[in-house]
Amino acid sequence: MKKIAIFASGSGTNAENIAQYFSESHDISVSLIISNKKEAYVHQRAKNLSIKSATFSKDEFDNTNKVLECLKQNNIDFIVLAGFLLKIPQNLISAYPDKIINIHPALLPKYGGKGMYGDNVHKAVVENKEAESGITIHYVNENYDEGAIIFQAKCTVDSADSYEDVAKKVHTLEYMHFPVIIENILADKAQS
Repeated sequence: MKKIAIFASGSGTNAENIAQYFSESHDISVSLIISNKKEAYVHQRAKNLSIKSATFSKDEFDNTNKVLECLKQNNIDFIVLAGFLLKIPQNLISAYPDKIINIHPALLPKYGGKGMYGDNVHKAVVENKEAESGITIHYVNENYDEGAIIFQAKCTVDSADSYEDVAKKVHTLEYMHFPVIIENILADKAQS
């Protein structure tokens, strides 16, 4: 059984979608949800799904081994970032090489980097009159949104679309593809 930890900073809709996707799996389970915000709604979602959750401050992430110790105590094999806004510190990247992935709400390398998350991305896509947007699932390294790309899916952006319209299209892609890609990555790792 592969155990996943999901890191999320906000509402946790992707975390919930992933947890529900694997709820019937005998090979993969979402065992832990970690946030950097005590008040994030993802904790309520975790509680509703009977998944353990924990909060660590930015300082604890950056300057201690508390997060790493928590992951080890819970026998976590793989980390999924789903709307997590902090940069992943080197101690976690070293402990989980090629075992941390993120989903980004745009087609990287466009609209990536510090501050480019959520509605900020969708607004930039609309303002720049892009014809398409989408999602990028990638490995996490020491720089925001620069790890090796695993998968991309696209959606069209119509000239009349608001950033909210683009967000809805991108969320649909996230819910459809993210759990499947996680499953494929873990199946590939099990075979190698």
